[in-house]
Amino acid sequence: LKLLLGYAAGIGKTYRMIEEGQKLREQRVDIVIGYFEPHGRKDTIDKAEGLEMVPRRKIQYRGITFEEMDTAAILRRKPAICLVDELAHTNVPGSERAKRWEDVFILLDAGIDVVTTMNVQHLESLNDQIWQITGVEVRETLPDWVVEQADEVVMVDATPAALINRLKRGVIYEPEKARR
Repeated sequence: LKLLLGYAAGIGKTYRMIEEGQKLREQRVDIVIGYFEPHGRKDTIDKAEGLEMVPRRKIQYRGITFEEMDTAAILRRKPAICLVDELAHTNVPGSERAKRWEDVFILLDAGIDVVTTMNVQHLESLNDQIWQITGVEVRETLPDWVVEQADEVVMVDATPAALINRLKRGVIYEPEKARR
């Protein structure tokens, strides 16, 4: 388990995960994208070109169709490595497991290595501090022991000025969402 950890959305975690996937593919490693959330970022979408993506599973919930990682399909495909974005994600009700990190452990137990991403504010032990600092209650958290299971944790970082510049240019979110 390799975890790409960042401090904010748009810092480059997903891009870095895809970049690593491309390097592994060039080395002829059997690698797939199990779940990838580019948030409409063109450079990130372009970076994924040529990587095999396991189709997402569609789940109906309250009249809306959601797409989730298809863990069973990844297990059937049995790649050497699977790229899984947003480790702290809460799966839609009706999924086999409540959290994406639980799906990741299913893959790991099956002998599939995983490269994944998350922001530091999703650590359960930091929840109160994040609330005190930002006034934002982070609802999607994961237990600290999940991160402790990682074989490697890589900090993905950028300066605040670079991140603000990316926000202003609309690279991270659409301008209206960035203003909010």
